[in-house]
Amino acid sequence: MQKQRAETIVAQATPPGPGGVGVVRLSGPDAREILASLFHPAHSGFIGFRPRFMHHGELLDRGGRAVDEVLAVFFPGPASFTGEDVAELHCHGSPAVLREAVEAAHAAGARPAERGEFTRRAYLNGKLDLAQAEAVAELIAAPGREAAEQASARLAGMLSGRVDALREELVHLRTAFCLAVDFPEDEVECAPPDKIGGRLQSVLQEVRRLTSAAGRGKLVREGALVVLAGRVNAGKSSLLNALLGRERAIVSECPGTTRDYLEEACLLDGLPARLVDTAGLRETQGEVELEGVRRSRELLDAADLALLVLDASAPPFAAEAALAEELGPSRCLVVMNKADLPGAVDEPPPEFSGFPWVRVSARSGRGLDTLSRAAREMAEGSAGAAEAAEVAPNRRQARALERAAVELEELLRDQSAGVPPDLLGVRLESACAALEEVSGRIAPEDVLEEVFTSFCIGK
Repeated sequence: MQKQRAETIVAQATPPGPGGVGVVRLSGPDAREILASLFHPAHSGFIGFRPRFMHHGELLDRGGRAVDEVLAVFFPGPASFTGEDVAELHCHGSPAVLREAVEAAHAAGARPAERGEFTRRAYLNGKLDLAQAEAVAELIAAPGREAAEQASARLAGMLSGRVDALREELVHLRTAFCLAVDFPEDEVECAPPDKIGGRLQSVLQEVRRLTSAAGRGKLVREGALVVLAGRVNAGKSSLLNALLGRERAIVSECPGTTRDYLEEACLLDGLPARLVDTAGLRETQGEVELEGVRRSRELLDAADLALLVLDASAPPFAAEAALAEELGPSRCLVVMNKADLPGAVDEPPPEFSGFPWVRVSARSGRGLDTLSRAAREMAEGSAGAAEAAEVAPNRRQARALERAAVELEELLRDQSAGVPPDLLGVRLESACAALEEVSGRIAPEDVLEEVFTSFCIGK
């Protein structure tokens, strides 16, 4: 682990813009002295900063003038977030006041913090491992409750604990391989090959269980891509507006109003989703409309779920049935829209047999709750089982786990083929190294740059 530079850094720790409260944070060896230079206590008996105690007073600018009424707190290292001395000024959330506080701290000797530098210092000083550090940024950016719960679980070390336990099991198994390599002619007590293979298989199954949860983690962090498709004038834009609860798409009786796609974020029964309204299915020779249809097909190919909107009052549905067949029932939800109109059919015709479906009226709002629940269940199903979702790895962590799984699969094949123990040990070392990347025991500088530059400044 790298040795941290002995510099004191400063940044605004709360989001930019006006707010009720704004926080300016310092970390480093001079944090206490710089805090003292910016703070004038309100209490005459003040004799210094008590650790983790809020002191009331005034913020002083670079010229020593009072600019705000504040609370100051000091966290001595190593019992702090970064493991260093940390100081905070809790000001009123005026951008001008917060800017003055940062500039005054800079004038007193602190340098502006880089993106994610506070959390990076926590990692380098052993306060967090890399998976926990990533969870900090993911918790801040969580779009919904489940994403926040997953990030909190990883911040508490649940993923790291699971992965470290698997690594420890591989370390124990490595001893058996080493004995066979170091004492090939001696009768040393080693676990029989079938028992070693069984233990390796158990580790592999657990690694696969974790990687299978990555899809669900991605779903709740980034949102499901849900694409509305169907004929022109089936009511796709009206359904988009109804699900959003506002007029986002232009609705017209004129066919082909939507020529490009519209994308909006929403919650479907609590699940974050990116809802996309696409150009309607139809035969056309217009260059602009053809491009809209082409983009619609690309989006459908990438979608976690397609809402195939049918005008229930205007059968037949030959074009929609053909599209449904292409998509398959696992990611195509048939939406019988305009169910409140005279002559609307009660259910889809036989060509949609096996496809899940719901009846709705985008105009009246009928059936929208049922649609949202069904969409959530199908999107979650496409992301894989919810097993181990509380420790669902992110993309970087899933890549490392996948490499570990591949090495273990190859190791088991090699063992069955009678490959010598020294070569089996190489596979085992590679699997251990991949698992160590998850928690950051092994973390190249480019990986750290990728992780921490994605943070906001001040965290």
